[in-house]
Amino acid sequence: MAELENPSVMSKLIAFLSSLLERVAESNDLTRRVTTQSQRVSVFHGLSRPTITIQSYLERIFKYANCSPSCFVVAYVYLDRFTHRQPSLPINSFNVHRLLITSVMVAAKFLDDLYYNNAYYAKVGGISTKEMNFLELDFLFGLGFELNVTPNTFNAYFSYLQKEMTLLQPLSLVVVPSSRSVITFNDDEASHQKQQQQLAV
Repeated sequence: MAELENPSVMSKLIAFLSSLLERVAESNDLTRRVTTQSQRVSVFHGLSRPTITIQSYLERIFKYANCSPSCFVVAYVYLDRFTHRQPSLPINSFNVHRLLITSVMVAAKFLDDLYYNNAYYAKVGGISTKEMNFLELDFLFGLGFELNVTPNTFNAYFSYLQKEMTLLQPLSLVVVPSSRSVITFNDDEASHQKQQQQLAV
């Protein structure tokens, strides 16, 4: 998508994605504290919450990964698929950073002709190469190795992101409209609408 090559679009996309993931993580953290709903601990969970914000982390990945801008949309698709396939492993403040670096790396490997190796992504993400290797493997199994994103699916996710970005005020990314338009997806992405409502809580 040519629009993604525009630096202002990418900065808005990163800001919106980080805002969305921040809200999801906070909501799931609260749910875990309030209810007795069990959440599985996995290789993605850190011992403590990272001190770097989600937005700063995503900006760091964007700056140093040198992957195509489409990788960030595909990484978002992967995160959505992952949370749908792994409902006992919701995104929270202990796993969001590791899920992000892994999803972007896997997207880059799948989409781009040239990409960095796991050791490089591990340095960008602030983790060891061994951990990066484990994260990648667990993420791939968590996705059921379903990495292909059809053009229709990509366009549906990107259109959703574009629409949501236009609803946001500059620098006030906490505002979420209470009435959302419904997007319908084809193929295996029919659950996206339900997931978006859960993610935006």
